[in-house]
Amino acid sequence: MENRTILAIVLSLILLIGYQYFFLKKQPQQPGEPEQQIEQTVAETTANDENSAAVQEDETTFRTPLAVTQDDRNEGEQIVVKSPLYTATFSTRGASLASFTLNNYRQAINDNAMPIELVSIGNNMEYPLSVTFPGSSIAVPVDVIYTADEDSLDLTDTVNTKQLIFSWTYPGEITIEKVYTFFPEKYTFDLDVRVRNLSDNTLKQNALLSWNHYFDPEVKTDRYSHQGPVAFVKDKFVSEKIKKLDEKKFLGPDVSWGGYENKYFIASMIAEQPSLTSLIMAKNANNIVSTSLEGPRNIIPPGQLGSFKYSLYLGPKDYDLLKAEDVGLENSINFGSWIKWLALPLLKGLKFIYNYVHNYGVAIIILTILVKILTWPLGNMSYKSMKEMQKLQPKIKDLQEKFKDDKAKIQQATMELYKKHKVNPMGGCFPIVIQIPIFFALYRALLYSIELRHSPFLFWIQDLSAKDPYYVTPIIMGATMFLQQKMSPAPGGNEMQAKMMMWMPVIFTFLFLNFPSGLVIYWLFNNILSIGQQYYINKQKT
Repeated sequence: MENRTILAIVLSLILLIGYQYFFLKKQPQQPGEPEQQIEQTVAETTANDENSAAVQEDETTFRTPLAVTQDDRNEGEQIVVKSPLYTATFSTRGASLASFTLNNYRQAINDNAMPIELVSIGNNMEYPLSVTFPGSSIAVPVDVIYTADEDSLDLTDTVNTKQLIFSWTYPGEITIEKVYTFFPEKYTFDLDVRVRNLSDNTLKQNALLSWNHYFDPEVKTDRYSHQGPVAFVKDKFVSEKIKKLDEKKFLGPDVSWGGYENKYFIASMIAEQPSLTSLIMAKNANNIVSTSLEGPRNIIPPGQLGSFKYSLYLGPKDYDLLKAEDVGLENSINFGSWIKWLALPLLKGLKFIYNYVHNYGVAIIILTILVKILTWPLGNMSYKSMKEMQKLQPKIKDLQEKFKDDKAKIQQATMELYKKHKVNPMGGCFPIVIQIPIFFALYRALLYSIELRHSPFLFWIQDLSAKDPYYVTPIIMGATMFLQQKMSPAPGGNEMQAKMMMWMPVIFTFLFLNFPSGLVIYWLFNNILSIGQQYYINKQKT
């Protein structure tokens, strides 16, 4: 019975690791583009297209969209906003975002690599971030030219917030102001869309804030890391596969935020009034994927002002930074629902250790030692049990020879032998049982945490989130598994289990070849510590 139990645990571990390797393959890199770059574009939309996304009302209550002259459709000017964390470029055409680069994150490891760009404009798609007014009394065109109150903003040498105000007026009808507020040490900035009624009629204005992404259908996607629209609705994280967006998806109300993510970065729009905010996910014929927040409609009397307020977080999926927004943005990090309870403390432990050693590889080794110390008593019990079982192997073989034609009798006699000598046949399973949840929790923490991206260890290992480029650590890890196996008692009488255990180092080495090098370092040093502990127990006199 004990042999079957141990074999089942071993096979379960191999099955789980094999699933991660064979079925959750890495997403292919798009030719000519950096792996972590988020392409952001938006299609030109007409008033009718926008109205179809809004709540349907009596069209007779809406006025004809405002006429736009050719002068209103020129290219516009660019306004650059420099922050310690990012550099943003806005265009006066639509008061839209034209570029958003992250100063502290590069597309590749080398120092000369370009910074990560969260906006990519191409194919005449010029509005990754847009504000439209579907289903409103006046549908303001998205591409009018606004007037900016600043030529540029620089937040690099200040602790104060700064504003950039875009304004556009249709005489006698409406004035639109888009007020961006920037904070020197935050990836978050605020957007206040102010609508002033210049007419003699009451206006019903409804703003739709959209983040748009061009999706190339030629690039295959898989489940390794989600890329696509995401949201936090009714305190639950929602992600949608792009291929399922052939029809618009409506969510809400009670939408805290919505946006677009990839493995390490996110562009998110945060609602001021979640309980009154809905969300629309859509993909059009030009493969533009849109995530849009639709808030409450403003009733604006003549001469009065209506306001639509949002916050936007454009940056890395750093747990502490996302958590600080207090809207559930941290749920966009894929720690895994069943293992998050352990993955998060391990990540926090790594970051705490890193603050002192300034090397995540060293931090992983120290964390491995701390975990081994915590599990040391159970490990001792396990290895002592294995040692006692090894002593009983000759007697077990005698029983197998004596009752070779009666398997039930062999099992019964073996259990009586264990009971007589006070040996727990399950004791040897503890190391594997303990390591399984720790292994997968650390796997999640290392695979999806921005802290490990491009983080070096020593020598040839310059990215702990990527595989060992020369496969040195996986091979050494396999060797330690082989040594550990040689130190363990042979599973007497069970040929199948013996063969399985013999192949385990080979199987694990093969599986670990493409795992994050940080995870391999953990498993390698855990094996080394386990070998030391087992050697210590084996040398003790009983």
